[in-house]
Amino acid sequence: MLRNSSLHYGWISIILHWLSAVLIVGLFGLGLWMTELGYYDPWYKRGPDLHRSLGLLLFALILMRWLWRQLNPVPLPERSLKPWEVAAAEWAHRATYLLLIAIAISGYLITTAKGDPIWLFDWFAVPALFGEVKGMEDIAGEVHLLLAWTLVVLSAVHALAALKHHFMDGDNTLIRMLGIRSRRNQ
Repeated sequence: MLRNSSLHYGWISIILHWLSAVLIVGLFGLGLWMTELGYYDPWYKRGPDLHRSLGLLLFALILMRWLWRQLNPVPLPERSLKPWEVAAAEWAHRATYLLLIAIAISGYLITTAKGDPIWLFDWFAVPALFGEVKGMEDIAGEVHLLLAWTLVVLSAVHALAALKHHFMDGDNTLIRMLGIRSRRNQ
């Protein structure tokens, strides 16, 4: 089933979720790695170009994911969840979307600080909205790094919560996002 139901995530939501997760982890690792590259390293230019292109793809994916979430029912939470767990999950999802958008915006501001566009794999350019803005690259870079670390911590909590629900609580929270049918009826 492609669409969500009241009990299960559909394949489109599942694919969008895991593709986002892979891109987030990959972009974080690539971002840390490329900041250590020396000027004469062959990846000195290629690393940031790849990071920017993948970041643009992730931004588009997040917008698609948000739109898909608006057009589909969100499966009901497990009955065993406490009200605070349901509220925490909802706030974590909202914070994740906001962080991803803010990270994308700060990344855009880093790259366009000198008035240059961002190229998506040399296919097309996303133009700069402003001309050169002195100091914007450094400020946006600090914000980008802080937000990226915040996202990593929030994602780790998200993953640990899913594992807790699976292994300690024995509920279907995790397996629903893996596309596996429930172990038992809700």
